[in-house]
Amino acid sequence: MANGVIIQFFQWYNPADGSLWDELKGKAKELADAGFTAVWIPPSYKGQGGGFDVGYGVYDLFDLGEFDQKGSLRTKYGTKSLLLEAIKTLQLNGMQVYADVVFNHKDGGDAIEEVWAQEVDWNDRNRPMSEWYKIQCYTGFNFLGRGDTYSSMKWHWWCFDALTYNDLTKSNDKLYRLQNKTFSTEVSHEHGNYDYLMANDLDIGNEFVRGELFYWGRWFVDTTQVDGFRIDAVKHIRSSFFKDWLNHLRVHFSGRELFSMGEYWSSNVDDIHWYISASEGRLSLFDVPLHQKLSSASKSGSSFDMRTIFDRTLVKEQPALAVTFVENHDTQPLQSLESVVESWFKPMAYALILLRRDGYPCVFYADYYGAHYEDKGYEIWLTDHSFLINKFLFARKAYGYGDQHDYFDHPNTIGWMRLGNQEHPGAMAVVLTNSAAGNKWMNTFRPNTKFYDSTGHIKELVQTNSQGWGNFLCNGGSVSVWLQQ
Repeated sequence: MANGVIIQFFQWYNPADGSLWDELKGKAKELADAGFTAVWIPPSYKGQGGGFDVGYGVYDLFDLGEFDQKGSLRTKYGTKSLLLEAIKTLQLNGMQVYADVVFNHKDGGDAIEEVWAQEVDWNDRNRPMSEWYKIQCYTGFNFLGRGDTYSSMKWHWWCFDALTYNDLTKSNDKLYRLQNKTFSTEVSHEHGNYDYLMANDLDIGNEFVRGELFYWGRWFVDTTQVDGFRIDAVKHIRSSFFKDWLNHLRVHFSGRELFSMGEYWSSNVDDIHWYISASEGRLSLFDVPLHQKLSSASKSGSSFDMRTIFDRTLVKEQPALAVTFVENHDTQPLQSLESVVESWFKPMAYALILLRRDGYPCVFYADYYGAHYEDKGYEIWLTDHSFLINKFLFARKAYGYGDQHDYFDHPNTIGWMRLGNQEHPGAMAVVLTNSAAGNKWMNTFRPNTKFYDSTGHIKELVQTNSQGWGNFLCNGGSVSVWLQQ
């Protein structure tokens, strides 16, 4: 992934008109030319909301927009044929494609089933709150629109271990553990046990469930030819499962890498280290602690000590397995994990993930293209930062090589040098500040050499002295990227 960059090509509020796969296909060359090397696509299978479902309310993993189910043939993003065309076009333009995988739960069952269940405490899942009694739940998945095409397995209550909706009371305010089921211990210990997240929670210990998910993985890669996966909600799924699942696929597909990145949502880097250890490093993880630091810095203004921006982050402590990001579909305004990085700080945040040596950076669709939407009584406008992101992508592709020397020696103004290598000999100096205009003396090891600010923020050139030192400037609350002329 050397110098690779991912784009997350969706946001929560993309229009539900089936146009995204076509849009992606049409922009494939433009994305590749800009410097993106991989695309993370949204869940491509039918959700319980049919053509309006973002994809995380999984109904049928085998329906990629091909069958009339949940009131729609297509998914929110388009039909199966459009999906396959988009993937092929991206790959022809030299980019990898990572598919979103949601194995934690299923939603939108077709049939009600009666089952014995026990209430458990929401805040301590190991604590029973009732005796066993019968409830009725939508745990029968018959896939009537698809039938037995691709898979003949039908899902029933014994494929799940917990749920919240009881049709007898028409409510979902209680958490039920199903008969003869136990929560997995290989999950986050929040709430005593964080196996359950939402909807009908898959029993990953069930051999039929595991077998179907292994089979689906083979079928999906064969069908779509994707290059890897973004895996949802890994903190809620036993840590050994994805190690086994990825090992199985990599062996089956003759050693293909199938790069995978997991979402373990925790601001505590120790939690993420634990999951990496438990899954034996089989997948990279999103650097949530860094995202939280970027969000905090953007809200704190000049009071945030920029020297500490990478402290206790995955990219600092296990850089080889860190996927860095500024925002995503869950953190954007009005979403479940809203933790916005304020717009003024985003150019600096993207410089921090795109222009440094470590981490595999991911750019968010709404930061690149902007967004406008209304929800929950609010109207939201998100700024298009593509002008500067494109500048950073060019600098990364042409100058982001060789040794990195950090100058994190001031609470507001920080900088670093990339010194290039034999194939890419140009040097790059980056300076940013969360306060008033700043400057940073840095050693380029290039005497009497001129540098220009590729962002255009500062028009004057900087020339290094006879020892190779240069005084690199940046405007207040801004970033400048100085490239060797």
